Amino acid sequence: MKYFYTTLLACLFFSITTIGQNTMAITADLDVETKSIHIEQNITYFNDSNKTLDTIYLTDWSHSYSTKNTPLATRFAEEFKNTFHFAKNEDRGFTVLSEITAENKGVTYNRLKNNPDIIAVALSTPLLPNKAYHLSLKYTLQIPNDKFTRYGVTDTNDYNLRFWYITPAVFDGEWHYFSNKDLNDAYVPKSNITVQFTYPEDYTLISELNTVETTVNNAQKTTLLEGEARINSKLFLNKANTFKTVETDFLTIQSNIDNEGLKATQMVLASDKVSGFITNHLGDYPHEKLLLTAIDYKRDPIYGLNLLPSFIRPFPDTFQYELKLLKTGLRNFLENTVLVNPREEQWVIDGIQTYLLIKYIDIYYPEIKLTGTLGNIWGLRAFHAADLKFNDQYNLGYIHMARAHLDQPLSMAKDSLLKFNENIANKYKAGAGLRYLDDYTNSALGEKAIKEFFKDNALKPTNAETFISYLKDNTDKDIDWFYNDYVTTSEKIDFKIKRVKKVGDSLRVTLQNRRDNEMPVSLYTLKNDSVIAQQWISGFRDSKTITIANSDADRLAINYNKIIPEVNTRNNWKRVNTFLDKPIQFRLFKDIEDPDYSQIFFMPEFAYNFYDGFSPGLKLYNKTVLSKDFLYKFSPKYAFKSDQLVGSAYFSYADRKEDSNHYFTRYTLRGEYYNYAPNLSYTSFTPSVSFRFRNPDDLRKNKKKYLDFRYVNIDREIDLMGEFKTEGEPKYSVFNASYTEVNPNLKNYSSWNTDLQIAQNFGKLSTTLEFRTLTENNRQYNLRAYFGTFIYNKTYQDTNFFSFALDRPTDYLFDYDYLGRTEEAGILSQQLIIAEGGFKSQLETPFANQWISTVNTSTTIWRYIMAYGDVGVLKNHDTSPKFVYDSGIRLNLVENYFELYFPIYSNKGWEIAQPEYDKSIRFIVTLSPNTLLKLFTRRWY
Repeated sequence: MKYFYTTLLACLFFSITTIGQNTMAITADLDVETKSIHIEQNITYFNDSNKTLDTIYLTDWSHSYSTKNTPLATRFAEEFKNTFHFAKNEDRGFTVLSEITAENKGVTYNRLKNNPDIIAVALSTPLLPNKAYHLSLKYTLQIPNDKFTRYGVTDTNDYNLRFWYITPAVFDGEWHYFSNKDLNDAYVPKSNITVQFTYPEDYTLISELNTVETTVNNAQKTTLLEGEARINSKLFLNKANTFKTVETDFLTIQSNIDNEGLKATQMVLASDKVSGFITNHLGDYPHEKLLLTAIDYKRDPIYGLNLLPSFIRPFPDTFQYELKLLKTGLRNFLENTVLVNPREEQWVIDGIQTYLLIKYIDIYYPEIKLTGTLGNIWGLRAFHAADLKFNDQYNLGYIHMARAHLDQPLSMAKDSLLKFNENIANKYKAGAGLRYLDDYTNSALGEKAIKEFFKDNALKPTNAETFISYLKDNTDKDIDWFYNDYVTTSEKIDFKIKRVKKVGDSLRVTLQNRRDNEMPVSLYTLKNDSVIAQQWISGFRDSKTITIANSDADRLAINYNKIIPEVNTRNNWKRVNTFLDKPIQFRLFKDIEDPDYSQIFFMPEFAYNFYDGFSPGLKLYNKTVLSKDFLYKFSPKYAFKSDQLVGSAYFSYADRKEDSNHYFTRYTLRGEYYNYAPNLSYTSFTPSVSFRFRNPDDLRKNKKKYLDFRYVNIDREIDLMGEFKTEGEPKYSVFNASYTEVNPNLKNYSSWNTDLQIAQNFGKLSTTLEFRTLTENNRQYNLRAYFGTFIYNKTYQDTNFFSFALDRPTDYLFDYDYLGRTEEAGILSQQLIIAEGGFKSQLETPFANQWISTVNTSTTIWRYIMAYGDVGVLKNHDTSPKFVYDSGIRLNLVENYFELYFPIYSNKGWEIAQPEYDKSIRFIVTLSPNTLLKLFTRRWY
């Protein structure tokens, strides 16, 4: 009780000394048995607006874990994170709110329907401008498991807490409240905070707040914390204290970030270096200490460094440790002092953080490479990636998304961004944009504006418009383009030197702006790869012709220093006296594209099928790390088993559109030559065009539509000796039109497809519907329906090669990745492709040459063990329709990638009791690296 009064006195002190501030006094008691915290809290909310309030909104983000339908749960599902959905109820966490009172009287409150982690409190008396209102709350927090967001209770019963207590929302003429979506972007007003926290004595408490005192009584510790003008108040209760405190000449750093094995003196020197840089570029930190945690770094790492195993250290240990401290330190410094709305204007903090990271490298490590010392290894140093500077990654990270037209405006709300944009691309674009401004103005514009902005606005409500005004005030040049074109749109940057003409002792240069913006561009004059002149050309649309001195130049280049984040730098060169702008270069393995050369890549490639055996070869292609519109690939191979040259060739052109439902068109020519049976080859040639559609206003929506047309030409070799019978016509052509709508999601999946095939001797039409849902009790239901009918069929009397298949399609269009395409016995014949009829049992009537209708279902028994059942009707010419069914157990190890099917009962009876049952087991396996990669990248794009 003594400490509760101490808390109230501290809160009263803050109220007196800082009139007009919000205050919060919290008494918290940790119950380690139930993994919960019992809280009594007093909130004094000050209305600093000119409006009278009758409702106050409170943010209770601990309750965002409460059900599988909160905005947080929906976010996890959108990104295919299933850990939360399958977690135990007690692991999710929630808030039990006992009461809210004002002046010892209960007030009316409710949780918002669509935002259950937001509480609306109806005030008993209106809150006038420049007046305060007092609320008292009692509630219990059930702490979530840390496996969802890294914050919560760990498996070793440590407690890592963030957004753990209830806070008021921000009101600046309108209320700004929003739900937790695991974006670390709570928007709360600054407050004077006191916390009295009681916990078992074998724990150590670490907090961003200042420690006033700690006492021990009956094996319990009680710590009193306080902080003035606070936003964040992370709190850690750990049995083993992993935090180290370093007092530098500039600020105090408390951190448990991995120190890379550095000695204590090295850590101190690195901490002093980083804190000095931050202070010199931002100003003095207004709080007693800066808390830097391993959790914060893991959530926002130095990408690239975080992917390297610990035994690979291409960078100096001090360099890695400094960058970890710097990135995490900048993030925490800015979040605790720059009071912008982080959901709506996160780019301001991202831009300052990334810009200062770039500056730090420029000052202290200007020569360090993107690949570190790995670029010195024989074989690796030939890659263009080994030539890139460390700071080149920022343009590359943004351009990766811009090339694919998946980039989004910096000004877009954070919860509307794709995960890759939110974590990487938009941060990089924001920082690169401030560096672009520096280069354009030929000054340290970013540095000056940031320091002045921080000096005048630290711990004050501010916004992006204010930050832009500081940029404008520090230059005489017109930089309206930065906000109008660079920040608020996803318009790309792409300049080209269109023409160069000698006119006397001058050069007449025509530049082309290939995009709809007015951003400036730099023009360089070079001789023998040395810069002899440079100038900036103000923004223009379409094209612009300028005249420059000849200066005996041999080349002109735009954006020579690659400061401007252009999506295409391959057209930035023009030779003055020669026709060929760039020489051809051959490179082993795919690389980051080098705009100085026309690159052709080659690499060894291997393939396998049962008939060709192991087939090594060489792939020649032009695909780089960044996507390109025009692609080609030649892939000849030698097949050891068939003793033949086999392989494939591919040409493709992509036409991408912005701000359109029809966002992508791809034109393709594809050909291949392999064996489809023992010593029997096939040749395919397929021209195709594919149209893709999506909602351009919400790239997070997974729903897409596809319209595909192709003309498949197949020529199969026949066995003249008659030992192998080739099913169907050996040579045929099929026109195929297909329309698909698909909406993949963790909890609800739906798709439908209609497919038309027209050939000389048959025509067929089919439709596939597929639905999958994951229920609240973790039961998954799958339903697939297929109907196909022949429009005409002249082949049914001779072959089933073009017929509808019940369980194993003949794949006459060569679409599926069969390991043994024509195998009728052995393990390869048991490979399952869920297509057409979709059955798992191999029944007596495996084909339908007139029409087919089937339904495939499955549902969860326990975890990845499922029961499946299929029913259908097949109709063949000159026979009555036949009803078919099967059922069994499905082991759904990795859906669509690795599954096993064990038939139990079907038209054949109890299959499980029949001889050679092992031959009835079916399997799905995916060996394609690109297909497997999508399993891991789908949550990022």
